[in-house]
Amino acid sequence: MQSFKFLALASAIAAAAFGPNAAAADAPDSSRTTVILVHGAFAESASWDGVVPRLAAQGYRVVAAANPLRSVAGDAESIDGLVEQAPGPVVLVGHSYGGAVISNARANSKIKALVYVAAFAPDQGESVLELTGRFPGSTLPGTLAEPVQRAGGGEDLYIRQDAFWQQFAADVPQAQAAVMAATQRPVAKAALVEASGQPRWKEVPSWFVYGDADRNIPAAALQSMADRAGSRGTVVIPGASHVVMTSQPQQVAALIGQAAEQAANR
Repeated sequence: MQSFKFLALASAIAAAAFGPNAAAADAPDSSRTTVILVHGAFAESASWDGVVPRLAAQGYRVVAAANPLRSVAGDAESIDGLVEQAPGPVVLVGHSYGGAVISNARANSKIKALVYVAAFAPDQGESVLELTGRFPGSTLPGTLAEPVQRAGGGEDLYIRQDAFWQQFAADVPQAQAAVMAATQRPVAKAALVEASGQPRWKEVPSWFVYGDADRNIPAAALQSMADRAGSRGTVVIPGASHVVMTSQPQQVAALIGQAAEQAANR
């Protein structure tokens, strides 16, 4: 019965947000900002569970997108569709590889701000893999499982479950990290070497937040990308892991709200 109620509630929320009657229902409030959260590799939409209610409490519409993790360009197209359906202004938020995805979103006047959460902000021609190795410190390669061969060709990458806690989510309780390890979404290996297109951060204001104990993307790399993008506000969380949105949702939600408010007033 609880499962049925949950599914019914989820369907109602989806219908209210983007259903055929959404425009009519939201017409008096069409200036309300939609925040689209894009998870990265080895994560999934539930990694935003602590952020979503905090943003909703601030009055934002929130969509935690299901990032396909197949290709940078293709994944960006899936986000483009959500941007098009949003009835008002949009803030795009990307975690890790999701930062490359929001950087490659199609130019759209609805997009008012980009927020990078321990995320890649590639320039044109750069790849996620290249940026990972540009500064020393990432221990990710040694924690990956043997690639899984896909029937249609290509390979999927996972983090070994026995290495996931310390590598990916060291500041999350071990039991919670174990669930995250079991439910992680694989990324196509080809997506990590795909060259980025013209980045949106050259046209749209950006904000950055990351932890200085990130073992996937070195803190120096994250700071370098924030500086290059002309970050309007950069928050560095001492001791935080790669999944700052899970371990530090209050600070992440606060920065997203700040970005949305400042972008709305520019």
